Amino acid sequence: MSLSDDERRIMVELEIERAEKIMEQFETLREQQYWDTLVNRMYYAAFHAVSALLIHNALQVHTHRGALSAFNKEFVRTGVFSVDEGHLFSKLEGLRERGDYNCFVDATEDEIAPLIEPLKALIAKIKGQLQAN
Repeated sequence: MSLSDDERRIMVELEIERAEKIMEQFETLREQQYWDTLVNRMYYAAFHAVSALLIHNALQVHTHRGALSAFNKEFVRTGVFSVDEGHLFSKLEGLRERGDYNCFVDATEDEIAPLIEPLKALIAKIKGQLQAN
């Protein structure tokens, strides 16, 4: 499906708004120590921001793995985003899957809390890329 420029702009705005809305939940979840829920929300904030970037660049994907793959191929390998930023998105995706589907493992503060600020920086960088283009 091909989007018009106006449709693409609207979709990008909606994806960024979703990412920002999700980020507003971070502190409440952190205070309540809901680490599994927090990592889920962190991943989806990243996913929506990356989706905005992909849509903005007319890159179409159909799965979460597709978004991860396209982000790495088009933006990490080309040096627009760092390898660490690519790893962060990948790590969040893995932690989200583990938390959502594995009832034997719980996320911990030690593993999740250090990822919050890098994620906020990644989303800010994505927003900067969107404004620059």
